[in-house]
Amino acid sequence: MEANTQLNEHKLANAWQELHLQSHNGSPLQADSNRMAFADPEFLFRPEARGIRFQLELLKPELGQAEQGVEHTVVVYGSARFVAPDEAAAQLARAQASGDAPALLLADRAVRNAAYYDKARQFSRLVAEHSNRQTPENRLYICTGGGPGIMEAANRGAHDEGALTVGLNIVLPREQGGNRFITPTLSFKFHYFALRKMHFMMRAKALVAFPGGFGTLDELFEVLTLVQTGKAKPVPIVLFGSDYWKRFINFEMLVEEGTISPEDLALFHYVDTAQEAWCLVRDFYQLGC
Repeated sequence: MEANTQLNEHKLANAWQELHLQSHNGSPLQADSNRMAFADPEFLFRPEARGIRFQLELLKPELGQAEQGVEHTVVVYGSARFVAPDEAAAQLARAQASGDAPALLLADRAVRNAAYYDKARQFSRLVAEHSNRQTPENRLYICTGGGPGIMEAANRGAHDEGALTVGLNIVLPREQGGNRFITPTLSFKFHYFALRKMHFMMRAKALVAFPGGFGTLDELFEVLTLVQTGKAKPVPIVLFGSDYWKRFINFEMLVEEGTISPEDLALFHYVDTAQEAWCLVRDFYQLGC
């Protein structure tokens, strides 16, 4: 029985390798009625099979995380465009050497925003330091969108402490792979934003949003909506960088205009340091700070 299982696995692996090479060598795949359905990309990519693809994107990360004991996560959102402090410093040095005024402005901004990269890394280290002292069922794992910038920084902080760290990446027009600090067996790639966001929430015990753009806003407001409407249990929602968020979104105006309730302002908190963010999470779960 074992030999047959290994043989079948070997044949299946070869089949997928052949299909992969065909598609990447410019040889279009032809529909084949005699090909097994689960090994037939022409069939799986049909519009009618979208429900199956949804199920697969739900199931694969679910099984992968469960098998490795990832039950509780702290999700970190934020810009993919912020770079590490050393990279920002090198960019500034190049701009100063060139004397290019526009390049200097961009480099100055990169240095300023690199502070958020550093704070995201610090925050994740605090989470990992705590979790490494807990029993496996009580550990909190850092989870990000798996890309560069703030996501990389958060994965990096947990990686610094030797903790498992999750990345939920997505296929975009500009292809991006998972950053190098994600635990390789916990680096998942999605096609559907909806399934990716579902996985963010399924295990989230806290959500920390650093400054970001459209993607960060999309993720943040989905979380706020789910908690506000009772579709998700209350969790700490932390807006990191009070000046950024208060300049960007006037939540008080929404109260004044009657589009949200005054109590909705209690759904989230502003912080400016990694320790503040971690204390909010610990206080919520009475872990002490």
